[in-house]
Amino acid sequence: MTQITVIILTKDEAIHIARAIASVQGFANRVLVVDSGSRDDTVQLARAAGAEVLQHAWTTHAAQFNWALDQISGQPGWVLRLDADEMVTPALTAEISRGLPDMAGLRLRRQIHFQGQPVRYGGVQALPVLRLFRNGAGRCENRCMDEHIVVDGPVADLREAIIDDNRKPLDWWVAKHNSYASREVIDILNQRHGIGLVDAGPQQGGLKRWIKLRFYNRLPGGLRPGLYFLYRYVLRLGCLDGRQARQFHVLQGFWYRYLVDAKLAEVERHMTAQNVSAATAIRDVLQLEFATSVVTETRKDAA
Repeated sequence: MTQITVIILTKDEAIHIARAIASVQGFANRVLVVDSGSRDDTVQLARAAGAEVLQHAWTTHAAQFNWALDQISGQPGWVLRLDADEMVTPALTAEISRGLPDMAGLRLRRQIHFQGQPVRYGGVQALPVLRLFRNGAGRCENRCMDEHIVVDGPVADLREAIIDDNRKPLDWWVAKHNSYASREVIDILNQRHGIGLVDAGPQQGGLKRWIKLRFYNRLPGGLRPGLYFLYRYVLRLGCLDGRQARQFHVLQGFWYRYLVDAKLAEVERHMTAQNVSAATAIRDVLQLEFATSVVTETRKDAA
């Protein structure tokens, strides 16, 4: 039988972790939870559900996941990256259980639910993501945001999906995406100014990544969020989704993208006005400090 280790990164995921672990019981030989200091019952619930739990201080998603890979280095089989708020569908469990093709990595479809409602339109439904790969053949890109698994070898697609269904309050979602926006600004500044944070190696973000880097990021700031929202909400029929899913299109497809542009403009104004480097402006404006592969918050209330 195929040996599969599931890696789940956690911090304060008591609301989700048992559900995630239960969803992989049909095929996982090992579930490894890497926790970064949860203050709720995440660790106890994970252990009660049969997972092995390790503790490691948080820096970025990429660094945390690659640290987890280092803990199983040299072991045979496959690795599945699963977020704590995701779950594997029974159909995907059956597909995996029938056997995996002779590939280095496999893309799964990711179905987003927002506030409990599936997102069915807008061009973001059931997008393929590389999450399942042979142990030793893949690593996570060293990026602040939008990091992908990069594998050494051929990649194929599975038909079935994982479900992304976060059940935390909307205030949590807004705060998380505010933090994400700051980190995405760092990636854009690296692209523009070469601040030396992210990998210059191969990337596997596919067509979406290519469009974002080569087209979207070159449009005028402030204009591009509106154009993207019109594409997603009108041309890709996001307006036909249910109420909560429509909220997702507005918040993630417009508000978040506009917030990234506003923060980027603020940092670049500070660079010009104060005649400082991008790294200094990131520290002064976004209150983020970074060295190679590490991004940490400097604000006093970061904890």
